[in-house]
Amino acid sequence: AYKRFSELLPKEQRDNACSRRVPKSRILTLPELRANPFQHRICRVFSTSEEGDDSMSFEDFLDMLSVFSDSATPDIKSHYAFRIFDFDEDGTLSRKDLEKLVNCLTGQGEEVSLSNAEMEQLIQNILEESDIDKDGTINLSEFQHVVSRSPDFVRYRGLQQ
Repeated sequence: AYKRFSELLPKEQRDNACSRRVPKSRILTLPELRANPFQHRICRVFSTSEEGDDSMSFEDFLDMLSVFSDSATPDIKSHYAFRIFDFDEDGTLSRKDLEKLVNCLTGQGEEVSLSNAEMEQLIQNILEESDIDKDGTINLSEFQHVVSRSPDFVRYRGLQQ
């Protein structure tokens, strides 16, 4: 992990990589993130940058790798997936979050985009399946309940160490 992190830095900064921050633009060059529709959200969620630039420290990078590793528990994976999907970072997945999520998964703006009616029906179906307390949003507990019933989620492998 240290080797991968330091290789993202310019040669002259690699000696002291642990005290450096890698810019988001360099993190996005990782093969595992290059084609990920949530690449920007992943950087946002794992970055501890006080500048708000989504750069990563070595610790941030390790956190990201460990969450996407095979050894991370389903609870940890679902917690971070929820944070990644919570685009407005308000602690719930609202209709707007779900719309952005669907757009990311379907290649937003490309020929495969859904009509307004299809999007509304899909969001309604998601809420009917997931919104246990019927408040119109999905909270972390509801999200974890739904993904716990999905064997594909547990097997998902994003970034490998």
